[in-house]
Amino acid sequence: MTTSLSVPLDRQGIKTGAIIFANLGTAPLVEHAVKNGEGILAKDGPLVVATGKHTGRSAKDKFIVRDAETENTVWWGKTNVEMSPVHFANLKEDFLKALGGKDQLYVADLFGGSQPEHRVNVRVINELAWHNLFIRTLLVRPNEQELEGFEPEYTIIDLPSFVADPARHGCRSETVIAVNFTEKLILIGGTKYAGEMKKSVFGILNYLLPAKGIMPMHCSANVGPDGRTAVFFGLSGTGKTTLSADASRTLIGDDEHGWSDTAVFNFEGGCYAKMIRLSAEAEPEIFATTKRFGTVLENVVIDPETREIDLDDNSLAENSRGSYPIDFIPNCSEQNLGPVPANLIFLTADAYGVLPPIARLTPDQAMYHFLSGYTARVAGTEIGVTEPEATFSTCFGAPFMPRHPSVYGNLLKERIAKGGVKCWLVNTGWSGGKATVPGISRMPIKATRALLNAALDGSLNDAIFRKDPNFGFEVPVEVPGVDAKLLDPRGAWADGEEYDRTAQDLVRKFVDNFEQFAAHVDESVRQAAPQAA
Repeated sequence: MTTSLSVPLDRQGIKTGAIIFANLGTAPLVEHAVKNGEGILAKDGPLVVATGKHTGRSAKDKFIVRDAETENTVWWGKTNVEMSPVHFANLKEDFLKALGGKDQLYVADLFGGSQPEHRVNVRVINELAWHNLFIRTLLVRPNEQELEGFEPEYTIIDLPSFVADPARHGCRSETVIAVNFTEKLILIGGTKYAGEMKKSVFGILNYLLPAKGIMPMHCSANVGPDGRTAVFFGLSGTGKTTLSADASRTLIGDDEHGWSDTAVFNFEGGCYAKMIRLSAEAEPEIFATTKRFGTVLENVVIDPETREIDLDDNSLAENSRGSYPIDFIPNCSEQNLGPVPANLIFLTADAYGVLPPIARLTPDQAMYHFLSGYTARVAGTEIGVTEPEATFSTCFGAPFMPRHPSVYGNLLKERIAKGGVKCWLVNTGWSGGKATVPGISRMPIKATRALLNAALDGSLNDAIFRKDPNFGFEVPVEVPGVDAKLLDPRGAWADGEEYDRTAQDLVRKFVDNFEQFAAHVDESVRQAAPQAA
């Protein structure tokens, strides 16, 4: 039985006797998830689900088919790993066979991208109702008229029950995420982590848009009362979602955007926020979503009797997550887009305690830090990590960038120059010493917000700046409402010489990491590198 699909599955070569639940809304999908035993309702309304052993992306199990389309367009290597057309054909055959044996399937026709002329039509086929609810929440939902004429361009088939065979399918394990840009088909199997679907759509747009001169970005974005857009780049844990959800500004989106000639537009229609240790005091807008019907909470601990959730309990995962429609955040953009940026903010959580809480960047420094994509992991959050560990993810999203980083870097530099965009590096990490030192605390979020507000309203440009001797960027000496000690990382350390050694160690990590890009950028960008003593 097929309902509400303008293009039936059999026209895509998908034959199944399953009951097809097509383009269901939130309430019926929640009902199905509960009825199927996929999750339970919490006291205040959210659907609570568990993803099993996969509580995050399976980055080493993702592959791109290497063929005539991708041979010279994809940046092959550790991030973009190839799969042969023969192995993909075997995988596709087995996926279609698995679909044919299902009793019921959930199908959603959705848009990737909010600016109509730059979006892509995506059909998602799921065996789990909550997965279908997740992707319907995260992507842009067509209206009834748009659904009537919907023609799928890309199709994602997500089957957590599928068991991949490395020998037959050319993969690494029983889990697989395989992307075929020629067939416009993505196959996800062996994982219940729903984020694989959303990031697959991000990968599609990251591949397609640069060819149109549009900059795809792993970032959040919002608009101030003055109509000026701010874009926040940052890896997981740096505050990208938290800092963009500001009640005084209009939210465009929290994770994935495009920068066209006329707008910054959200790729999505929802948000996907970290839930662990979320508090009403620090993040009131996001915390409020944990008490609403329509939110999906992943790997959040729940009392089976009272149905009370415990956001502080990480026994299921440190990466507990919540997905919710973007309009659950007050003051969100109705069109999911805003003007081209006036400010770019690169967020990092520096666990070495070296970087200042804010620094002003030149366009060349901005490209350098964009290609570097630095943050640091902290001891205690992962097994075996006893010291801060530098992480570099080019373009602040290397796993999702199919093309060479210089493609995105040069696009960014061109758009910064064209729009006279102000660029800032913001450290939401630690000050006064390494994160491993007892008594050293993370940057107060109030101070970070005060500095951001000063940058975004333009008043920070009137401050007195000093040049950082290690990184060469400009650091304000004094900002109203912010403790001056925070603005001087070296002065905050008990031992200034130890700070110098740690800073130079971090500088060398930056320089060593950037060697892979040196031949692909202008000399001015190479000169923007931090200076090793």
